[in-house]
Amino acid sequence: MNILPSRNGLFDELFRDFTSPGFFIKPLHGDTLPSQIKLDVNESDTGYTVLAEVPGVAKDDIHVEIDGSQVTIKAEVKQFDSQNKDERNLRSERFYGMVSRSFQLPADIDREQASAKYENGVLTLTLPKRRGSAGGKRLQVD
Repeated sequence: MNILPSRNGLFDELFRDFTSPGFFIKPLHGDTLPSQIKLDVNESDTGYTVLAEVPGVAKDDIHVEIDGSQVTIKAEVKQFDSQNKDERNLRSERFYGMVSRSFQLPADIDREQASAKYENGVLTLTLPKRRGSAGGKRLQVD
């Protein structure tokens, strides 16, 4: 039976404080947006309601396109660097970048009656069903 600690275990104990998260504050330039927009899709007899999480995105930077039964949501967050000579940035965890998601619904959408609303980080799409359609349309986000 070996009663001596292993060499790796001894060094792990000795340097644990130095390698713990937060010991050194290192500058970061923000994280990218989540890799996928999270959705809830509900269906009724007359259409679909889609709730999409897009936190921290300005409504002008959200784009929704409808082509038949396919819906595409694109969102972009721009990160602007502000330099102040009296301050230095130690950490920035705000999102930046572009993310998009496309999904197919069981029935075509009536693009003329479709609407989009953005409030508190949630995009709500109201998408009425339609029997036939041609071409795509981009929705105005309110």
